[in-house]
Amino acid sequence: MTPEHFSTAVLDWFDQHGRHDLPWQANKTAYHTWISEIMLQQTQVATVIPYFQRFIERFPDVQSLAEAEQDEVLHLWTGLGYYARARNLHKAAQRVVSEYNGEFPQSVEALEDLPGIGRSTAGAVLSISTGKRAAILDGNVKRVLARFYAVEGWSGTTAVQKELWQYAERNTPDARVGDYTQAMMDLGATLCTRSKPSCLLCPLQPQCSAFAQGKTDKLPAPRPKKVIPVKQTLMLMIRNDAGEVLLYQRPPSGLWGGLWSFPQVQDLRDSHGETGLEIDADSAEALAPLRHTFSHFHLDITPVLARLKSPTECVMEGSPLLWYNLEQPQSVGLAAPVKKLLQKLPSPGLS
Repeated sequence: MTPEHFSTAVLDWFDQHGRHDLPWQANKTAYHTWISEIMLQQTQVATVIPYFQRFIERFPDVQSLAEAEQDEVLHLWTGLGYYARARNLHKAAQRVVSEYNGEFPQSVEALEDLPGIGRSTAGAVLSISTGKRAAILDGNVKRVLARFYAVEGWSGTTAVQKELWQYAERNTPDARVGDYTQAMMDLGATLCTRSKPSCLLCPLQPQCSAFAQGKTDKLPAPRPKKVIPVKQTLMLMIRNDAGEVLLYQRPPSGLWGGLWSFPQVQDLRDSHGETGLEIDADSAEALAPLRHTFSHFHLDITPVLARLKSPTECVMEGSPLLWYNLEQPQSVGLAAPVKKLLQKLPSPGLS
């Protein structure tokens, strides 16, 4: 199949069966496309839609996003996970405003230079918002191309990645590039799915190598399995007399960077480690444990209800500590398990 036949088949299918009413398709600016592409990394469309709508309502343009406090950006991101995306989004917006006068750069190379934007995301932003020819290779497109060309090996390796990029560049047309970009993502998301692909409905099926070889269940090759380690932590749910809960803002980089979490310790005897405040260990009460899974390890969390040893201790302004009001919650970014635990927190009368 020639590149022209490949792109024509994909575009003809897209015109009839593709997704045309997603919120970010109503206004295909670089800003809207960029926000949606970053949110869609490792996240399903159905999950992203309400987040995108709330985000755009609060930050309608790159200027408003650049001027926002990081806490508010992280607050609107809470629940989407992979919070480095939100921190990079904020940094990139500030650079677009300071270095490009609020206008997104018009080349893949310049877009790639912004925090959190890789080659594929840059290609998507450029092709969809401007119509300029730029290839993409997100997870959905990798799957389509790996099956069509029967590319063996895990796509995370340099050699396989290079081969897939060659196919992506080769098949990207000169006309209707934005539609082609969306079509390839739609094809992977709706038909050429990870399991049980709908091959008989696929416009590429007549010449798909994986289909012909009966290998659609084996391609693309999965990431090599490795044992995921398990770590443990205690999360201190410290209350004051007003029923507020103490939260600690984590360092800007690393795990849950910039988000607010419960103070974590490995041992109740070391309860003042992160906060500088000491709890009354004798009155501490462990609650039901919770497992939170990251891409590279499991974290087993034991929440512990506690009070300060000295009731007179308070949170000083400017410190990384916050008394969080459950009745009138502040707009801060919360780590996902912290949000869950706050919702399950017993009322003060029951603890």
